[in-house]
Amino acid sequence: MPGLRKPSARTPREVLGRYHQAMLDKSADGLADLYATDAVHEFPFASPGFPSRYEGREEVRAGYRAAWGASPVRVEAIEDVEIHETADPEVVIGEHIVVGALPDGGDTFTVPGVLVVRVHDGLITRVRDYMDGLTVAGLGELMVGGRGGVEDRRRPSGVEPSV
Repeated sequence: MPGLRKPSARTPREVLGRYHQAMLDKSADGLADLYATDAVHEFPFASPGFPSRYEGREEVRAGYRAAWGASPVRVEAIEDVEIHETADPEVVIGEHIVVGALPDGGDTFTVPGVLVVRVHDGLITRVRDYMDGLTVAGLGELMVGGRGGVEDRRRPSGVEPSV
């Protein structure tokens, strides 16, 4: 069964799929368990109030546990996933759009992102996580009472993103 494969047998593509599942589950443990003990997770376009990097599996675990635990936002889906394999067999690039829902059940939002993931022996050793920081910052403002401009960045229903 694919779920029972030893970490060393996982391909970068499989690791990226498990990464997306951990996002859907808001599982900091599920995510962190994909990382090598000395892995680095970088956010090159860091948003205010967010770190620019996590160093090590346990920092990834603690950081995501705190972020996901404090956020009432639900990840509903990860859409438009495009996976690009590179000349380096340890590196995969994943494009995606996270579709989320606000706790009141009325509003949804999208956050486009790109992950550049390096996997060695089935474990993530480095991630460069590029996401729409303006939308993420707007969600923070929304959670404290303002609209934060989130509605202007949502993809209208039925409209496909341009490539």
